[in-house]
Amino acid sequence: MEAYAKALLIGIPFFLVLIIVELLYGLLKKDIKYRTIDTISSLASGISNILKDTLGLAIVLISYPFILKHIALFKMESTFLVYFIAFIALDFGNYWQHRLAHKVNIFWNKHLIHHSSEEFNLACALRQPVAGIFGYFALFLIPAAILGVPNEVIALLAPIHLFAQFWYHTQHIGKLGFLEYIIVTPSQHRVHHAINPEYIDKNLAAIFCVWDRMFGTFQEELKEVPPVYGVLKPVKTWNPVLINFQHFWRLCQDAWRTRKWIDKVRIWFMPTGWRPDDVKSNYQMETVKNPYSLNKYDTSPQKKFTAYAIFQLLSITFLMLYMFANFENLDAISTMTIGLFLFAGIFGFTSLLDYSKWAGYWEIIRASLGLILLIYALIYHSKIYFGAFTLIFFGFYNLITLISTLYFMKYEVRFLKKHKQ
Repeated sequence: MEAYAKALLIGIPFFLVLIIVELLYGLLKKDIKYRTIDTISSLASGISNILKDTLGLAIVLISYPFILKHIALFKMESTFLVYFIAFIALDFGNYWQHRLAHKVNIFWNKHLIHHSSEEFNLACALRQPVAGIFGYFALFLIPAAILGVPNEVIALLAPIHLFAQFWYHTQHIGKLGFLEYIIVTPSQHRVHHAINPEYIDKNLAAIFCVWDRMFGTFQEELKEVPPVYGVLKPVKTWNPVLINFQHFWRLCQDAWRTRKWIDKVRIWFMPTGWRPDDVKSNYQMETVKNPYSLNKYDTSPQKKFTAYAIFQLLSITFLMLYMFANFENLDAISTMTIGLFLFAGIFGFTSLLDYSKWAGYWEIIRASLGLILLIYALIYHSKIYFGAFTLIFFGFYNLITLISTLYFMKYEVRFLKKHKQ
């Protein structure tokens, strides 16, 4: 986990630089593909995913080393050929996992967050799940295990395979000629993120588009069908934690409401979007009928509200990077405490952007607890070393959060209207 934290110290700034480059290019071409609050939500989602992985908030149902030990028919040494086979196997397994996520109700819950943005840019690539509580990807690596691909090779290539999927989340790169027949390109992935009927559940491959062409899920981007991005059931929130479990909550509601016991069970394993007939007729659910008439979710916050959200995002990012930089010096309790506090921060300030009725009270409680944690750290500084600058910053951050929240609750017009309803 320490090595993972150090890798993120390099990876996070790299991704942020590329996002800034794309944004500047859009400004230069007068064709910006970003909305400020949507971008903040995307970046907050990426931080949530990183925190979840770093804190180990997942249960591995079956691991690759376990499968390798029991079904390997060969033993392969770490040569170039092994790395090549392993990368192909990872990509093949990713295709089928991805296809499962698009086709089965319960698995869609984990993947919905990645499609939830109604924009398509490099920032939306960071919308990764925290809802993936149970790890089962090793099942899709059975071909690699049979061939005896070492676990160390899979562990090394897995993050590389994931990071290699970042670059094609852009609208500024057109079709790439013969490469369109070999690798997944921005054009192909724009199709994948679109909700147009022609494009739904197409182009599921991660690196090599050959899988889509082999298994009938390939769709070329059509000039006459401009992609419209998002999901068919709009999430209508900036809160990445709520988005992560939104579909799961809907399934729970439908399973509870239906009268048929068989439907209470099979709803989880039916095709994505399936609902019991009795529930569908009695409980209508908003869906996008015509993609071209989609009204994007927009709470239109004032500039000072947006500035506050940017302050929150930058502060939480700084504290997270601090945690990674000092991972080896922090004990498990300190790491978990910081991680959960940052989770609470993301949950709180993005809910504030939604003008949720309870968000202000959440933030007041969170900032107050933050100040209590600061006092605790000052008293026990000989046991837990945080550094003077970090402690000062943490105190400043919580004071700004507390004062700003009180101000918004008293003077922000739309926030007041929410509370008066």
